Amino acid sequence: MKFLTTILCIIVSSGCVRSENTPIDPQKEVVCFVYHRFGDDRYPSTNISLSDFEAHLKYLQSEGFQVLTFADAIDYLQSDSPPQKTAVLTIDDGYESFYKNGLPLLKKYSFPASLYVNTETVGGTSYMSWEQLKKAADAGVEIGNHTHSHAYFLNQPESERYTNFKEELQLTQKLIKEKIGKEPQTFAYPYGELDAKMLSIVKETGFKGAAAQNSGVIGLSTDLMRCPRFPMSESYAPLDKFKSKAGMHHVAISKEDPGSFIAKSTSPKLTLLVNSDSPLAGSVNCFIQGSECSVSKSPEGDQVKLTITPKSDITGRRRFLYTLTAQQNGKWYWYSHLWIRPEVK
Repeated sequence: MKFLTTILCIIVSSGCVRSENTPIDPQKEVVCFVYHRFGDDRYPSTNISLSDFEAHLKYLQSEGFQVLTFADAIDYLQSDSPPQKTAVLTIDDGYESFYKNGLPLLKKYSFPASLYVNTETVGGTSYMSWEQLKKAADAGVEIGNHTHSHAYFLNQPESERYTNFKEELQLTQKLIKEKIGKEPQTFAYPYGELDAKMLSIVKETGFKGAAAQNSGVIGLSTDLMRCPRFPMSESYAPLDKFKSKAGMHHVAISKEDPGSFIAKSTSPKLTLLVNSDSPLAGSVNCFIQGSECSVSKSPEGDQVKLTITPKSDITGRRRFLYTLTAQQNGKWYWYSHLWIRPEVK
């Protein structure tokens, strides 16, 4: 049924999907997950067991989730179609274990997914070949752009970074179009790392959306050029944890300062502005990787300002998250902000 709906949306284009600049329907949200390796226990930090992955798929099916590609999910968020529980399964890097172990399970449950490929490694040891990528695309997998080299672009000097980044985006678009027959519509940042100029380049390239690696739920206030995803490796993959993430909800943020992910110090301050009836305006749980969390609140007109700071400096980490959760009317809400310190190699 979900595939028929998508086809009808394309045919009846005058009223189904709105323009590129259409805001997200406030009644809609999408929970997005990111996977890497499947049934490859040599790399536990990026691997998921096949039993856990199938449990995820079985749960989504039993709970009536609409499972879409990332590109189709963005169309859904901006369309006139009715709200429904929606999930997206993304896979980064194009490892061969996805083709051998993950794709057969997706086919078993008739679910699509979005696969982000760094084209320099295609056909390399442990990576999918172009033939395998074409077969995955024919099976309903969206093939997305993950740059050519999968480099740490933030480690490159600004005089080279943006030119290299843009050229790699264009090269990967070209290669995937030539080999697969369709130009990617969405993008995933390597390592989830970006700065404001890189985000602008992604938008200018014409992608519908882009995926980062901060956790959370896509919704009303999400910047579609840096969408959150919940990681699903072995430590996060047990079914109870997956159910918890699948049941989370988007919390709207009126203002986020800084908007950038770049940390200027080892104890960066984050301020959020939310409506007075927001879940975050009440009791919140706060978690900071590498430190304990401090949250202060102050009224600003009919809104509430939250100031989040670590209680001690965070050293030795290149990337870390500030995460807030809150409960309201029996529902759990999740927000996180990713910080990146490029000087930490």
